[in-house]
Amino acid sequence: AMDADVENESLSSVQQLGVEMTVRYGKYLNLLKGRAENGLCFVLMNCEKFLKQQQRTVVSSLCCLQERYAGYDWFASSVFLIMSGDGERTLTFLQRFSRLLVSAFLWLPRLHISMHLPITTVESGIHPVYFCSAHHIEMLLKAELPLVFSAFHMSGFTPSQICLQWITQCFWNYMDWSEICHYIAICIFLGPDYQIYMCISVFRHLQQDILKHTEA
Repeated sequence: AMDADVENESLSSVQQLGVEMTVRYGKYLNLLKGRAENGLCFVLMNCEKFLKQQQRTVVSSLCCLQERYAGYDWFASSVFLIMSGDGERTLTFLQRFSRLLVSAFLWLPRLHISMHLPITTVESGIHPVYFCSAHHIEMLLKAELPLVFSAFHMSGFTPSQICLQWITQCFWNYMDWSEICHYIAICIFLGPDYQIYMCISVFRHLQQDILKHTEA
């Protein structure tokens, strides 16, 4: 999208808050300088314009199926920081990245009411990451870490819920920045199944804490 096309597009209050957080985090990491807000807003509005071309028109009362993606685009923001605030390089990367299968799993807004999904999947309002990655995480967790799986089962809280939160936020607020970059790079180079292995490895790392909290 050209600059003129996105001038009239306005960011939601959730997106504006996300932009503030991203810029604050980027400056804390010494990745951004000056007024980076404009560059990030430009990227987000262009992404929205670009992805809108591949969206279906769905009539539904579900909030998550309205025209605009309800959450904040953490993946695009992560790429913006990796590119040190260069909006043009960020958009170039995202356009090329969107052709890869792994984009469906790392970049959640990519498949929001997308024409690439069956209409029944779109109308359910459930993102493929939930019934693909999160489903396999639970299967592997039961086999690899049965005690952790049992602890979740006893709590009435499913591992897939917390994993979906991690994946949606690209592990922001859970991992250090270098680890977030490693997560993105590993999934791109080795395939989307490494998203599942990453979550399992985090549960393995947290196993003792999880079991201790279960006992308490």
